[in-house]
Amino acid sequence: MSRLPPLIALSYFEVAARTKSFAQAAKELNVTPAAISHQVKALEDYLGVELFVRHHRRVSLTPAARAALPELHEGFQVIADAVDKIRLYADERNVITVCAEPLFATKWIVPRLHRFYSRYPEAEVRLQASLHSVDPARNCGFGVSQLKRAGIDVSVRLGYGDYEDVEPHCLMNLNLVPMAKPELLTDAKEPLFDAALPLLCDRTLERFEELCGWKRWFAEQRFDDLGQFRLLQFGNGLLTLETAIAGGGYLLGSEALLQSELNEGKLVCLSDTSLACSEAYYLVSAGAGRERAIARDFREWLMDELD
Repeated sequence: MSRLPPLIALSYFEVAARTKSFAQAAKELNVTPAAISHQVKALEDYLGVELFVRHHRRVSLTPAARAALPELHEGFQVIADAVDKIRLYADERNVITVCAEPLFATKWIVPRLHRFYSRYPEAEVRLQASLHSVDPARNCGFGVSQLKRAGIDVSVRLGYGDYEDVEPHCLMNLNLVPMAKPELLTDAKEPLFDAALPLLCDRTLERFEELCGWKRWFAEQRFDDLGQFRLLQFGNGLLTLETAIAGGGYLLGSEALLQSELNEGKLVCLSDTSLACSEAYYLVSAGAGRERAIARDFREWLMDELD
């Protein structure tokens, strides 16, 4: 920095050289032409070189000025971009981007967000519901670099928790039980299932053994003949859930995640026997020392909600 002349003089020169007019430079900078002339003269004295040839009512650039202008213009643009980033950070220091598996985002985070805002009224949560938050397999290579590349502060993933360079926190184990719309139940306790109605398969859960967990659940009930049932397959848990609520078939669902639907009588559990899954919902973030304060606040709030 000791090699640099006063930046205000450099900035006045850059505008005057770019516009080739002291008057135009004064207009752009909202100062007087005399102020432009004064700063340019001070810069010339500092550098010991003439930058403008003064003509009657106009100026032209000297070879030294022409040589310096492109890099000087680029340098001020870099500074302007840096200042914009600082302003953006200041404006968005309380903005947090959260990505979660769609069913968890919709049925668990959204109904509770008002409690986060009551604790942090200055915060703004940008919630993304995405199937990219589902692990495609074990050891899928997910880590901090993927979070940063996607611009995500906190992620709730449906997966195995075997991530590379983050410390996952298990938010919710998945214990699935058969559910259905109450109107589908009969007075008789057996059979629990009407073969005329389909089994609803959430393909998000297809890695929970064959038929999205149904085959394993029935096997544990010592019932292996699924050939009598029709299957309806869906690409995500929300579609599966809405079909079950509409009476379109039987759902394997998590009581913890669908507590609202059960409390409101939209669904009822058909059995006390649950299917313990190897996947769970994990909270993932850059972690202590690598995350912004608002991300830490959201992560801690989310964990408090599950206590």
